[in-house]
Parts: sequence; structure tokens; C-alpha cells
Amino acid sequence: MNRGLYIAASGMLAQLTRQDQLANDLANVSTAGYKADRVSQRSFGELLLTNTATGQTIGALGLGSQITKYTTDLRPQPLRQTDEPLDLAVSGEGFFAVQTDKGVRFTRNGAFRSGPGGILTDQLGHPVLGPGRQPVELTADGTVTAAAVGVFAVPDAVKQGDALFSGTASGTASGTVQTGELEGSGVDSAHTMIDMLASLRAFEASQRAITTIDSTLRAAVTQVGSLNG
Repeated sequence: MNRGLYIAASGMLAQLTRQDQLANDLANVSTAGYKADRVSQRSFGELLLTNTATGQTIGALGLGSQITKYTTDLRPQPLRQTDEPLDLAVSGEGFFAVQTDKGVRFTRNGAFRSGPGGILTDQLGHPVLGPGRQPVELTADGTVTAAAVGVFAVPDAVKQGDALFSGTASGTASGTVQTGELEGSGVDSAHTMIDMLASLRAFEASQRAITTIDSTLRAAVTQVGSLNG
């Protein structure tokens, strides 16, 4: 099999993965507390080409590319005022904690609501936890005080989906709870659209390379092989 086909195909697969990541970011451009992802891409390596007759170095041939790492941009984003009493935001570093079926998870999405039994829950019905990891109870008027909600430092936070992160809390974070506000999404829609178009162009370039190689191989089979010796 022509090595160029593998190289071009690896580039297409890498760009497909990047397109999925960018599309997911764009889908969450309005999600409170959403954190954008980043992908790192590198070459598989290089093959040094030499002239088999003379041993003279010709040059290097890349062996394709691959996605090597996903990272999440956890930098705090600006807060926007909603004046909704159960909308909360962390100003600064830190995460809210919620109790899920899979254990404690962490989130920056403070679009909370009143749950069964008068406790504070997230949009999926998970109880929000206080500083002592106890469910947060609403006050008599159906609101919540900032001091009742825990803010945890999670240095090893890993995105799990649904705006939730897994990790190990290492004490109280430096951030503070703001009521009637939500943290904005970490997605810059204009920048992400530019990245998506650039990724699409890279995908198309690899696609054209495969088409060119295919045409060359077809010519070699149908024309070169038919030449009289």
C-alpha cells in the first residue's frame, strides 16, 4: 500500500476528531460554566530517505499525524447577572459539588433549582453540597444563602460530560459564591468557528492528496503497464 495514503488518512482522522471537539464546544456556547476543550496534535515521526544506490540523504518523510491529548481550559469566565435567586456562580477559582449516583462530582454551572424535600439541586436533580458535603437546604422563602453552598478546590478536575467534572477535592477554594449570577461559557464562538474552518480545510487537503495518489496509481496500472518494452 502506498505510504502516502496512510499519511493522508491519518490527517483526515485527526481532523475529524478535532471537528467533533469544536462542534461540541459550539453546542455549549450558551451553557453556564462550560469549559472549552483543546486538542494537541503531533506527527507520528519522520522517516529519513536516502538514495539506495549512492547512500546520499534525500530528506525526511513524515509518517502522519495523531491527536495526542485533550485538555480543558479551566480559567474562570466573566459572570453575568440574572437576578434569579437560585442562580449561583463561583467568582474566582473553585467548583460547586453535587452528589450523583457515581459519587461526588464537581461543576461550575450554577443554574440550580428547588428539588424534592426543599433541597438545592442542579438541572439533573443532583443535590448540591455544602461546605461539609451535606445537601444544601433552601430557606423558608425558597432561596439559598451563599454561605450554605460549598466551593471546593479540585486541582485534578477531569471533564465527564453534562458540565460535571470528576476529581479529588483538596480543601476550600479561594473563589466565593455570588447569588443571582451565572458564569459565562468558556467558548469564544468566533474563534471556534475560525478553528473549525481551518480544520475543515486541512481535512479537504488530505482528501485531495488521497484522490491524487489514487489517480497516480490508476495511471500506473492502466498506462505504464501497457507500454511495450
